[in-house]
Amino acid sequence: MQDRLLIEASDLAAGYDGTPAISGITFSLRSGQRLALLGSNGGGKTTLLRAVLGELRVFGGTLRVSAACGTVPQTERSRLDYPVSALDVATMGALAALPWWRRPGRREREAAGRALERVGLGSLAGETFGRLSGGQRQRVLIARALVRDAGVLLLDEPFSGLDRPSGERLEALIGELTSEGRGVVIATHDLEQARACDLVLCIAGRQIACGPPDEVLADVGVLEATYGGAIVELPGGGGRAILPPHHHHH
Repeated sequence: MQDRLLIEASDLAAGYDGTPAISGITFSLRSGQRLALLGSNGGGKTTLLRAVLGELRVFGGTLRVSAACGTVPQTERSRLDYPVSALDVATMGALAALPWWRRPGRREREAAGRALERVGLGSLAGETFGRLSGGQRQRVLIARALVRDAGVLLLDEPFSGLDRPSGERLEALIGELTSEGRGVVIATHDLEQARACDLVLCIAGRQIACGPPDEVLADVGVLEATYGGAIVELPGGGGRAILPPHHHHH
């Protein structure tokens, strides 16, 4: 599992209805690596994740994905009023490996139970998914990916809305999964989060930059191009913030 090339994109263009939404994307992800995907809303982060999952047509360039991918969507967008348990949600990870006519059975549910234990939620297997906290829901969705034996985890804004203890638990779990040789892609707006990754890929419809965080995030021009706004230093050592584009004219 160690040091395997999991994803390789070269000059990738992908999108919807014959129109590319992203272009010129070139990066590679190896086992044990964590990649931060930075960009504004509508900049193409979700499009790239969907292309990696095989849900979108590749219009140009190449994309090779050599491991099963598990996706962890934003839990705010999950249907939380649907009465399924944490175990039911984790068990859904087995569906991809089953023939269409076979429902998950005891073996799959046992695998889901083990995955919930793995993410620290074994005692909550019977809880209704919608009643769990945001951080717990994220970990259930990671368990679902583990049931699928995903070599690559694609996380869409996984830390949004989490309190600090939940965020730290999720951070520790992601660290464990990468140490096992999995690759992790984290779509995020959080520059501090991105600093903790091995690679940062900045996109705004096209690739702006890709490389180690200390190089990419040190370049204010890269961040301004990624977010379409000016980067300002916050007073009192509060880090950087992004001004919306119309502030350029003031």
